[in-house]
Amino acid sequence: MAVGYRGFACAGDQMLEPPFLKQLKECKSVLIVGAGGGFDVFTGLPLFFALREAGISVHLANLSFSFRYGEISGRELSRNVVAVTARSRGNEYYFPEGYLAQWLSRKRLDQPIYCIRPTAVRELIESYEILHEHLQFDMMVLVDGGVDSLMRGDESRIGTPLEDMISLSAARHIDVKKQLLCLGFGAETDLCHLYALETVSQLIKAKAFLGGVMLSEDMAEVRMFREASEFVFLEMRGYESVICSSIISALEGQFGDHHRTRRTVGSELWINPLMLLYLAFDVAKVTGNILYFDELTGCQTIEQVRQVIREFRERTAVRPVPPFPLR
Repeated sequence: MAVGYRGFACAGDQMLEPPFLKQLKECKSVLIVGAGGGFDVFTGLPLFFALREAGISVHLANLSFSFRYGEISGRELSRNVVAVTARSRGNEYYFPEGYLAQWLSRKRLDQPIYCIRPTAVRELIESYEILHEHLQFDMMVLVDGGVDSLMRGDESRIGTPLEDMISLSAARHIDVKKQLLCLGFGAETDLCHLYALETVSQLIKAKAFLGGVMLSEDMAEVRMFREASEFVFLEMRGYESVICSSIISALEGQFGDHHRTRRTVGSELWINPLMLLYLAFDVAKVTGNILYFDELTGCQTIEQVRQVIREFRERTAVRPVPPFPLR
């Protein structure tokens, strides 16, 4: 161990390498999976490009809402897992994974994106196990656009945690290292961000926080994320991602009630620099902080998960909107 600044013992360049990145660099194969569906997998793209550049085998998967709009063509690993490529076909209006695969192919980064059918926890565990057997990854990174995956459940507003909770619950059963990575703080309009900051503080106290990285426009990986997102937005006009659009607005230096897509007209946005911060957490410790999490274990359907969250909110003294709510 080297002697560092003014006699303090140093174990290396710890400040230059946040714990979550150090863990990732020690892996042979990483699965980045969108936890909440929709465009969540896009928030993992900067990390995906960085890991590829570092020579680490990395794969993309998403809890996919595309299944709601019709059949998806591609290699079926099971009824609930389909490997989508640039040649795959789905609904022309809503197929973010397919259009992302097309963009990757244009950049000569041909790689399947694994679409996972939204199911209850038991079936999602099976989907993750199939992917683990197929890809042999030793690290699973759940990515969330926004921070509603962190909320305890008793806050004034908790966003839309349904899919996130199912993904977190299923991931707990996969025997690999796991991280939760959030991007887009402030992008969710149905969540109290002051309570979100309080929750992050609680997770720091519980040693669940694995560090963070601020994204910037001069990073090649971030420019690729933006280009990929904007390509897909053009193909899916009217269905653009509010979260990713907000992150891009923050990259442009916008602030406050700035609207990049017509989808947000009529709502009030809070574009801010913290949207550019990757926040990484230990999955087990995050789930241990969620007040109703243990009740999800016996749920056999998505509706039962929804009911657990709803009934918890009904019987719990929900904390009021604070006088300084940060929206």
